[in-house]
Amino acid sequence: MLSSLNSYQKKAVLATQGRVLILAGAGSGKTSALTYRMAYLLKEMSVAPEAILGLTFTNKAAQEMKERLSKLVSAKVAKKITLSTFHSFCMQILRKEIHHLGYGTNFTLYDEKEVRRLGQHLARHLLEHEGELPSLEKTFEKISYAKSRGASLEKSSWHDQFSADLYLRLKSCMRSYNAVDFDSLLSLTVELFENHPAVLSHYQEQYHYVMIDEYQDTNPIQYRLAELISGKNRNLCVVGDDDQSIYGWRGAEIKNILQFESDTLIKLEQNYRSTSNILEAANHLISHNKERHPKTLWSSSGKGPLLTLFHAPTELEEAQAVVQRMVKLRKETQTPWKEMAILYRSNLLSRPFETALSQAVWEKEGKWIRGIPFEVFGGTEFYERAEIKDLLAYLRAISNPLDQEALLRIINTPRRGISDQTLEVLTQWNRKHEIPLWTLLEEVASPLSSECKASLSFKAIEGITSFVHLIETAQEKFKTPPLHDTLLWLIDTIDYKKTISDDVKSEKMRDFKWENVMHCVDAISIYEEESSEVSLKDFLSSAALDQEHTLRRDKTQKEDRVNLMTIHSAKGLEFTACYLVGLEDQIIPHEKSLKEKGLEEERRLMYVALTRAKKHLILSMAKKRKKMGKEVTTTPSRFLFEIPKELLKITSWQTLE
Repeated sequence: MLSSLNSYQKKAVLATQGRVLILAGAGSGKTSALTYRMAYLLKEMSVAPEAILGLTFTNKAAQEMKERLSKLVSAKVAKKITLSTFHSFCMQILRKEIHHLGYGTNFTLYDEKEVRRLGQHLARHLLEHEGELPSLEKTFEKISYAKSRGASLEKSSWHDQFSADLYLRLKSCMRSYNAVDFDSLLSLTVELFENHPAVLSHYQEQYHYVMIDEYQDTNPIQYRLAELISGKNRNLCVVGDDDQSIYGWRGAEIKNILQFESDTLIKLEQNYRSTSNILEAANHLISHNKERHPKTLWSSSGKGPLLTLFHAPTELEEAQAVVQRMVKLRKETQTPWKEMAILYRSNLLSRPFETALSQAVWEKEGKWIRGIPFEVFGGTEFYERAEIKDLLAYLRAISNPLDQEALLRIINTPRRGISDQTLEVLTQWNRKHEIPLWTLLEEVASPLSSECKASLSFKAIEGITSFVHLIETAQEKFKTPPLHDTLLWLIDTIDYKKTISDDVKSEKMRDFKWENVMHCVDAISIYEEESSEVSLKDFLSSAALDQEHTLRRDKTQKEDRVNLMTIHSAKGLEFTACYLVGLEDQIIPHEKSLKEKGLEEERRLMYVALTRAKKHLILSMAKKRKKMGKEVTTTPSRFLFEIPKELLKITSWQTLE
């Protein structure tokens, strides 16, 4: 069973008891070690699949592990293991147990943008501010920081006090809407376990073996969750690489992996991805960090080509030089476009490369083609499109009528004669009397007279009545599968196609929006095919937690496109050829990190970038770059001087060798 693993991977699989720390370097086969470890527990130790919990950070990683595990044990057995993201795991628990904390189990999950919109609305009332609000960025950062640590906010300054007050208002308002946000999924689960020992005991009894992937990315709340769930059996295996800890800015604590108290420590240092030259460059670079577990990546796949380094006069010429090298590589080695990636520290750097790729000329099957196909990661997400937000707001309001944000979005979409003035009357009444907006709408729609109803026009009352009737009818219809048929009924009933036609002038854009609407129907259909238990609230949870799957479900992985992405987005991925661009001080390391003493994290980010490449690694920079509309002279990144010269082939930006 373990014949395909190296000796250290085997040690990781066989270390089944107690607290185990597996330090897995980039490309060292940690996913294989983890899945074989689960299979070993199941087949050789006869552990029940329901007793194993595997937690990771992305749906993609969880899905990959499930697929690999299905090949080692039966798919039926693999399906019984709880293998999911932290957020999905907490969602499953809260759907069953959140009533202990005073919420309804049909709670709505708000994304970060929805929480911020609500926060801005509450801040306006807190500040009694009529005009444009000052930026609340720092306030939201403080709140997010507190959430990731399960801590209350300090109150040493006016801004601290304001942030603390807004945080309390936000929590109170979300509770009244029966809504939680992503951070709260974790903090509420920890609160549940800490304040309700019987609930914690139930899950400790269920999960005898806990495994956590990418442990270097855990924040204090995730650390606490892991300690609680594994507290009874003490079988906690964590896998990660402190050298790839790059999410400090969003709450990750590298000390969780550096200070992990383990009974067994195993290092995976054999790399199966990159050439020796790439690994040697990465090892030299990261050795300059002091906060790390010492480890040295090595490979048996040969030295490979030297790393290419060039310095272009401007960012435009840098982009052209990179693209020319891509064309040359494809011509000489037949490397597909999809095996090439342009990686940068910030999304702001992508534009010149998009232009250069669009204008490039290359040969295919004896024909000259203008424009290299490419995909920029980080564009408008599927769930951020207005038409999708409209449909999901309908589904959220049908599932949880207390969700005031959803109600306000759709109450006049399509238009029902409910004006902004009517909404102002309703929301003022709802705030003054502290009753849910839905209760107020039901009151207006009832045959009985009321004080609020008396202040509304006949047209508004008629519109509200038809809206309430629609939601109530939909609630009944969505109780019976198939859900995608009911969604089609809803789209037809509100004549959403006409809404798109009325609001959008361009025929091409109308078709695009309608196609997105149909994709949303497909998403429910796919969810119904893949799920054993089907309900509207579960679909909404799935949609919110697994946006990546639904967004890309209609894209084949075979599309041959160059990948443009930030280094953060590239973590976990690999490409035959990587082009690391904009390698200048103030960009990487980023000027913010220099002020905030985050140099080691920036070096780890550079290390992640280097170790994405399998064979070809091209490093580039520009001598001059536009900044705030002005051309400034740049300095090469200090990290370049930490790579031994003998590993570099320094060329002119114009030379294609």
